[in-house]
Amino acid sequence: MTRSWLTLFAFLIASLMLGCATGTKPIRTTEFATVAAGGRLPPPDSTTASGAYIGVPDYRIGPLDQLEVSVFQVPDLSRTVRVNSSGEISLPMIGVIRAGGKTVAELEREIADKLRESFLQDPQVSVFIQEFASQRVTVEGSVNQPGIKPLTGRTTLLQLIAMSGGLTRMADPSKIIVFRTIDGRRMVALFDLVDIRSGLAEDPQIFGDDIVVVDDSRARTVAETLRSWMGFRPWDL
Repeated sequence: MTRSWLTLFAFLIASLMLGCATGTKPIRTTEFATVAAGGRLPPPDSTTASGAYIGVPDYRIGPLDQLEVSVFQVPDLSRTVRVNSSGEISLPMIGVIRAGGKTVAELEREIADKLRESFLQDPQVSVFIQEFASQRVTVEGSVNQPGIKPLTGRTTLLQLIAMSGGLTRMADPSKIIVFRTIDGRRMVALFDLVDIRSGLAEDPQIFGDDIVVVDDSRARTVAETLRSWMGFRPWDL
C-alpha cells in the first residue's frame, strides 16, 4: 500500500511540474471561430442584441422585455408591462397588442393609432425598455454558477462573472473566452480578468447571445488533486 501511495505521489508531482512548465494547453478556438483582431470583439448586429445597449433605434423588442408605456397628460393609460412569451402586452383602452419583433418607434406608432381609434385626440406615446430580459448570455466553465444569464441592461464581463457567482478555485483568470456571432460569423476573443481588475485592460461589454467560457488552470487542478490525496493516510489507499 505504501508503495502504491508513493507511486501516486510521484506521478502527481511530475504532472504538477509539467503543468507549470508548459502551461495549460491552449484552447483551439481557431478551428470553429475567427479570432478577433487585437482581442477586441465588435458589437453584434444592431437589429439583435447591441441595439438594446448602445441606443440603436432598430432594436427589436423580445419576449420577457419589460416596457414602460407612457401617454402624455393621460396618466391612467400609462403602464409598466412585461412582454409575455408570445410577444404580447395588454394596455387599457387597447387590450392585447403585439410588441415582440417591433422597434420602439413602431410600437409607439401602433399604440398611438389604437388610441386614436378609441377617440383620443393626438395621443403622444412614449415607450421605454426598462429590462432587456430577452437578451441572454451563456456562461460555462470554471464559475460557481454556470448557466444562462438574462441581461437586464448594460453588462460588462466583470459584472457577468459576479452574476455567475465568481470564479472557482480552479479557474484561470487570464483565460476568459468570449464567443460572439457578428454578420453571420462566429468570432472569439481572449480576456485577462487580472488586467481588467487592475485597470490595465478595458472591461468589455457583453451582449445577448454571447457565450463566455472560463478556462481552468491545469497546474491548479493537479495541485488541488494532490492536496486532496494528501488528506488521506497512506494505509487508507
